[in-house]
Amino acid sequence: MLAQASPGQSGSAHVIVLGNEKGGSGKSTTAFHIVIALLKAGQRVATVDLDARQKSLTHYVDNRIAWARRTGLALELPHHIHIALGTSMHIDENEVAEFEQFSQAITAVERAFDFIVIDTPGTDSYLMRLAHSMADTLVTPINDSFVDFDVLGTVDPATYRVTGESHYARMVRDARRHRRQVDGASTDWIVVRNRLSSVSSRNKQLIAEGLNGLASIVGFRAVDGLAERVVYRELFPRGLTALDDLTSETLGTRPNMAHVTAREEVTSLLRHLKLPLDERGRRRAVARAEWFAQAGKPLETHDIVEN
Repeated sequence: MLAQASPGQSGSAHVIVLGNEKGGSGKSTTAFHIVIALLKAGQRVATVDLDARQKSLTHYVDNRIAWARRTGLALELPHHIHIALGTSMHIDENEVAEFEQFSQAITAVERAFDFIVIDTPGTDSYLMRLAHSMADTLVTPINDSFVDFDVLGTVDPATYRVTGESHYARMVRDARRHRRQVDGASTDWIVVRNRLSSVSSRNKQLIAEGLNGLASIVGFRAVDGLAERVVYRELFPRGLTALDDLTSETLGTRPNMAHVTAREEVTSLLRHLKLPLDERGRRRAVARAEWFAQAGKPLETHDIVEN
């Protein structure tokens, strides 16, 4: 599912940023599935919610905590931080206050965790741009329509051929340039096509062709993401993902083929992200699985008494 980390990886966490200057594209849902996948792989994960108003990722985490308490299920949880809105009447003072929160949050987790996953708002802001300039991996979910495509690029209305880049793509280009200037590192940018229809259509083909054309201009990888499924909306109130052990106990209802299909497409998406996974995390995941497998079993006498 995830790529092996390189031997020369530094002690700093790998930063994954979910970004798009348009709401409703599935940023928080995609972010949380990435988070749970990493946790299940034994990685230490911190999450930061920069969407101080909507707080979708924060609500997702809170829902998972509440459902775990209610059911007694051992659900994996990240170390979560939410950046609160500034309360001053002056924009510059709010930016300073919010920057201080963000700076303290990153300082606290950057060397204590393997991954930091940052969910950004669907609007332009100072912190949103700062997060993009920190990204090792940038994930941009878009709905499969030209309305969403418009934040990335422009097309000729007659031929649908790409004619240029749009405001968000230009912002990402500047953020990537800033990152290279600061530490020489590059950002892997992946555009994820969400809310995909299972039915082939001219629009679906045109979007694919447009993304492929734009990718060669601005430098991203386009991959298929999450289809339009009711199951993702049903999982949110309980803080669950398609990667969880979806039994009747976990879901509160019997799982069906929609849950199986959702898990397959999430797994495919994560494989295409090519995130680095270290061997220590693999060992932690195995140890955790063994512990829970044995937790309900009584101890044998030879486990506690030596002959």
